Amino acid sequence: MGKYSVYKGYVKGATPPVIPKPEKSPEPMILTVQQGIPVLFEPCESPAVRVVHPTNPRAPSKSFGITMLYVPPQGSVATGSHEPEEVYVILEGQGTMQFAAYRREVKKGEFIYLPPWCVHGIENTGTEMLVVLVATSPTNP
Repeated sequence: MGKYSVYKGYVKGATPPVIPKPEKSPEPMILTVQQGIPVLFEPCESPAVRVVHPTNPRAPSKSFGITMLYVPPQGSVATGSHEPEEVYVILEGQGTMQFAAYRREVKKGEFIYLPPWCVHGIENTGTEMLVVLVATSPTNP
């Protein structure tokens, strides 16, 4: 492991944050996957749940999304690309990700960073549900 970098927060004289700090601290929103919004992304047979997203009144983020993706054995999510950045976190199972130039096996514990317009798709090659936490910024519509 590399050396830790020290985060010092916003230091005096630095560029101010884009979102101004409110006078009163906002309250957190704590929820479960069951409180998310079920969604199917076309063309995809794998269900997903938008947990943090503008469409979920329980956690209406403006510029950040958290979606749980469930890919059953032999299921897949079609290859495509889009403007938002994404990170896939493989929580359970294993599969193969397809990118523009190659395919790669992925498994529990791996983080896959997808820059804007990166061609990607995923297929469950295992025998158990492939569970993927998808973090997106900004959110998909």
